[in-house]
Amino acid sequence: MTPIDPSKATGTVLLVGASRGLGHAMAAEFVARGWTVIGTVRGTDRTPLHDLAQAHPGRVEIEPLDITQPPEIAALRQRLTGRGIDILFVNAGTANANQDETIAEVTTEEFTRVMVTNALSPMRVVEALQDLVSPAGMIGIMSSGQGSIANNIKGGHEVYRGSKAALNQYMRSYAARHAGEPRALILMAPGWIRTGLGGPDAPFTMEETVPQIVSTLLAQRGQPGLHYLDREGHPVPW
Repeated sequence: MTPIDPSKATGTVLLVGASRGLGHAMAAEFVARGWTVIGTVRGTDRTPLHDLAQAHPGRVEIEPLDITQPPEIAALRQRLTGRGIDILFVNAGTANANQDETIAEVTTEEFTRVMVTNALSPMRVVEALQDLVSPAGMIGIMSSGQGSIANNIKGGHEVYRGSKAALNQYMRSYAARHAGEPRALILMAPGWIRTGLGGPDAPFTMEETVPQIVSTLLAQRGQPGLHYLDREGHPVPW
């Protein structure tokens, strides 16, 4: 019997932070590849994910979630009880309003907001929803190449860099606590992409990059342990 290629197998992906931008583009790519998508949105406004759900009845489900609110994470966990998730991917994130400011210049409130959104809240989501993920499935988080300490030779974007480096460290601790388990754990560094966060000067479009991101994630299924990868599947230095 020929083994199933994990990169071509389909299932259900839970995308946290899928209302627009990279998250929405990833949802559309997964749907195009035959997957069922559960995508979370913050707030009650209509989003591009709602348009995707309307275009693909029964293939896209929408759940409300603000990842910075623990009661909302707990409520989502309760609503999804009994569901089988093959991939959990946390995409939600933010940046400080003035990315040119140094760590000494940022206000305490802005620093706290970025760290809670980018480092603390994704790990809370992972911890709360991990039991929904198949033992042979995948848990991933959208990190950044700017979270690499080894590659930081130019500085800049200090608050954002620090939040992603913290996220990477917390995910390494999670992986250490779950050593020996068969799940694939992924920190994805997608590159500088033209999104609301990346801005108009980014060199790559979502059309160019999102298929690579999804292909790399799917190729890592069945590969236990934590991997910090760029969108082409190359390891990123810690």
